[in-house]
Amino acid sequence: MPGLNARPHGRYNHGMNAIVMVIDRLHVGYLGAYGNTWIQTPAIDRLAAEGFVFDQAFVESPDLERFYAACWLGRHAMSWPRSSDAASSLPALLATRSVPAILLTDDDRVAKAAEAASFHEVVRLDLPDGHGSAESVEQTRLARCFAAAVEFVECARGPYLLWCHFRGLSAPWDAPRAFCLAYRDEGDPDPPEGTSVPNRVLPPDYDPDELLGVSQAYAGQVSALDACVEVFRESLRGLPAGHETMAMLASARGFPLGEHRRVGVCDECLYSELVHIPLIVWFSGGLAAADRSQAIVHTSDLWRTAIDWFDIQPSSSSPGQTLLPVIRGDRETVRDRAVISGRDRERAIVTPAWYLRAAASAELYLRPDDRWEANDVADRCPQVVEGLLEVLSQDEQAIQNSQISSPQPLDPLLSSGLE
Repeated sequence: MPGLNARPHGRYNHGMNAIVMVIDRLHVGYLGAYGNTWIQTPAIDRLAAEGFVFDQAFVESPDLERFYAACWLGRHAMSWPRSSDAASSLPALLATRSVPAILLTDDDRVAKAAEAASFHEVVRLDLPDGHGSAESVEQTRLARCFAAAVEFVECARGPYLLWCHFRGLSAPWDAPRAFCLAYRDEGDPDPPEGTSVPNRVLPPDYDPDELLGVSQAYAGQVSALDACVEVFRESLRGLPAGHETMAMLASARGFPLGEHRRVGVCDECLYSELVHIPLIVWFSGGLAAADRSQAIVHTSDLWRTAIDWFDIQPSSSSPGQTLLPVIRGDRETVRDRAVISGRDRERAIVTPAWYLRAAASAELYLRPDDRWEANDVADRCPQVVEGLLEVLSQDEQAIQNSQISSPQPLDPLLSSGLE
């Protein structure tokens, strides 16, 4: 494994460990644990059955730099840099307890991020992109990434934090061709060949077969990912006694697959296929196995949960909340809304009852019925639109003034919906 041999294995004592596995561009709607019945994801489903599933996890921003400002600094994507950021970073706080934080990634942007400098070690996986579909799962880029993570888990001794960020579904789609063809029904055209990641806005009169082929190709990549997760899951289950481990599987953002005629990155419009992410938390002791929560979760909660796991109290305020009380059953909710920041002043707010996207105009969608924002009801619910826009403005100002830790609760119309 590149770079890891420089770290003497076994120099850390047994203790609490945490592993965070971030797979970029993983669509939450393409996983069996989140309701998909078309794609086979048995390994991820088993991990979910052995762990705790958060059904309503949202990124504060789909921008990778701001995503990690939330994950590693506990800072909302809308907030401005603070002088205390460096001292309150996740690796810096862990260092106060002599817990080394290791970053393992195949993404240069993440390895070179300013916050990455505070990690005890940054292991950059230099994996050149292939020129075609792999002949086996083991030859895929994702498999090589997971192999490096498994090597660390099997050799390292705690306490430690291993943070993995893999390009995942944003890297070339090199799953074996058979994986994609497995989702082709009789009479369907063949899925597109090649490994290029699609990125375009479909015309209003697009050919449905074109979108079907892309979906089948994406499904093949998810199946390859699932095979990698199975190997990783077995390595977790094989940890020796004395390794109390919390492992998280999440994504940095989703991948639009035609829900709003967008396929791939495009303009990063703040719809659920982009900002709603999977979040599964697994514990070596079996805590809260096969349980799940509808609590609205932000990515800054990963920062707070990690330091809570290592019993560290932060010295600065943060919008992030620890998820451990929810997992233990001591709390049902974390917050009554999530606020999301996008490009060009685009904003969104999520409540248990509504999803509002504020761009050139406001779009309003009913939750949880309209999961993928297909039916805009803004013109029928002007009072809700006005109320959510006001809350969005107030929250943005509070975030920038570092006052968002105790926001005002929502009006029942905005939190519970229409009677």
